[in-house]
Order: sequence, then structure tokens, then C-alpha cells
Amino acid sequence: MTSPRERDRDDEGRARSARPRDAAGRPLPPGEAGVERVDEDVVLPPDESLREAQRLLDGGFPFHAHEVLEGAWKSGPGDERALWQGLAQLAVGLTHAQRGNRRGAVSLLRRGADNLVDGTSVAGRHGVDAEGVATWARTRADAAEAGGELEAGPPPRLRG
Repeated sequence: MTSPRERDRDDEGRARSARPRDAAGRPLPPGEAGVERVDEDVVLPPDESLREAQRLLDGGFPFHAHEVLEGAWKSGPGDERALWQGLAQLAVGLTHAQRGNRRGAVSLLRRGADNLVDGTSVAGRHGVDAEGVATWARTRADAAEAGGELEAGPPPRLRG
């Protein structure tokens, strides 16, 4: 087992994991082949972030979509934070669903929907259908909470 001092760290001391990951973002044992990773240090412009996140969601990689959206959330202007945070939380909710974590999926889908609604006023700058995506997330959370399939249906369309 690796001690905390031996973990990969970035220049600011934050833990990094160079280990390969599976499609759901879970670390794999060293030496195993994983899926291509998103470079956490690369922050894309908003339009590219949305396009790449949609591509990843459509391909079944919500964990990786979250990484892209988190970059936009943490680097974007303050008045857009709720929008980007909501989108990132939605992707984490889908990651929990993919991993079979019903409680986590429901919680993050609902939190993401709430933040998307808070970000509705700026969503139009990027063509995001915040209300539509929030409705999709709440419907999905309601179904999961009622015992429905966690991975049922296609991913949301981020843009209207």
C-alpha cells in the first residue's frame, strides 16, 4: 500500500492519481489498461467544454465529462459558477448511477438540477437548456428513488 507521502502530487500538493481508470472513473491496478483520461490541467473554452462533455456523456463516460465540466466551473466567471457546477454535479450523479450507487446518484442529480436552475440566467450565453436539463435530472432522480433502473435512457442533451 502506498503511503500518503508517496502519492502522486501536483505542484500545489494536491493528490493526483496516475493510475489507469475504467469507464466509470474507478482506479485500476497499476499496469492494467484503462480508458483514455481527460487531462485535468487543460481547461477548455465554454463551447468546447460543452461539446466535449456531451461527447463523453453520449459515449458512456460521465466521470470524464465531469472532469471537463469541473474545469469550466472552477475557471469560469463567478456569475456562471452555478451553471457549470450544476452540469458537473449532473455528470457525477450519472457516474454514481453507472457505479450502482443509487443514493449518490439521486443526491447529485438533485443538487445538479438545483444549481442549473440557479444558473438559468446565464445559461443562454452558451446555448445550455438549463431548465430542460434540470427537468431531465429530476425525472431521472425520481425514477431512481422509486427503484427504477439507474442507467435507463439516453444522457441529457446539454444544449437545446
